[in-house]
Amino acid sequence: MSIIWTILIGFLIGIVAKFLMPGRDPAGFIITVLIGIAGSFIASYLGGAWGWYRVGEPAGFLASVIGAMLLLFGYRMVSGNRG
Repeated sequence: MSIIWTILIGFLIGIVAKFLMPGRDPAGFIITVLIGIAGSFIASYLGGAWGWYRVGEPAGFLASVIGAMLLLFGYRMVSGNRG
C-alpha cells in the first residue's frame, strides 16, 4: 500500500512542482507527473536513509515537492532549449 500511496502523492507533487517552478517547462504534463512520482520516491528513500521516515513510510508533502522541483530543474538543464 505504501508504493500506491507514494505514487498518488507523487502525482499531486508533479502538478504542484509544475506550477511552482518559474519559467517555461519543456516537459509535458505526463513527464512532469512522472518527475513528481520520482521525486516522491527519492524523498521517501532519502528520508528513510536519514531517519526522517520509517522503512516503507511515504515521504511528506514538502520533502516530495522539493525532490520533484530538484528533478524538474535537472530535467530542464539536461533537455535545454531544443526548439
